[in-house]
Order: sequence, then structure tokens, then C-alpha cells
Amino acid sequence: MARRRGMTLIEIMVVMVILGLIAGMVGIAVVGAADRARVDRTKTDIANLQGALDLYKARHGHYPDTGSGLKALVDENILGKMPKDAWDNDYQYLMEGGKAVVKSYGADGQPGGDGTNGDLSNMDEGK
Repeated sequence: MARRRGMTLIEIMVVMVILGLIAGMVGIAVVGAADRARVDRTKTDIANLQGALDLYKARHGHYPDTGSGLKALVDENILGKMPKDAWDNDYQYLMEGGKAVVKSYGADGQPGGDGTNGDLSNMDEGK
């Protein structure tokens, strides 16, 4: 008697379901990692901008005013161009109580929010 070779339709469907579940889990992990990477890059950029602001202060004795903002760093050739956060939004800059504050409004580009939509700032302590 000859044995049939090959897979039944049920076996193929089970394999496809298993592959779909694995792909879904990998996709979720990759999206989460990309979001964390954007947040980390923005935090690093803000720290670098703080260093550039400190250099400006060392040269001029004060931070740029809110009106001049980060453009003052470009005008002084401290930065080559106006910086953007990891979501391609402009950084926000203002003088607040004598302190230079640099903010990113996160993925949504709006103040407030949670997760990747949350604000990031050089004034965030312990973040």
C-alpha cells in the first residue's frame, strides 16, 4: 500500500496560525523598541542641547532669551541647524525662573500626554 505524502489542509492551517502568532509577538516587541529608542534619542538630544546652552552662557554670561530661543545657538555656530526631536517636531525653548528649559512634546507634538506622547524636558528629574 502506498503512503500519501504531503500535509492536510488542517495541518497547513495550524502552521499558518502558529506563524501568525509568532509574527504578531515579534511585531509588538519591535514597535515597543522603536518607541523607546525615540524617547531615548530625544532625552540624549535634550542633554546635548543643555550643553550647547551652557556653552552659549559661558560666552555671553546668560542664556538666550525666550524670543531668540535655540536659533541663538545656530546664529553663534554652536549648532549647525535647528534641532528636531525624534518625531521631527521642533524643540520648545523658554526661560523659566532664570533657567533655560528645553522641551519636546513627544510623539503627538502637543503639551501633556502619557507614554510616547508625554513631554520630555531638561528639567525632568530622575527620568
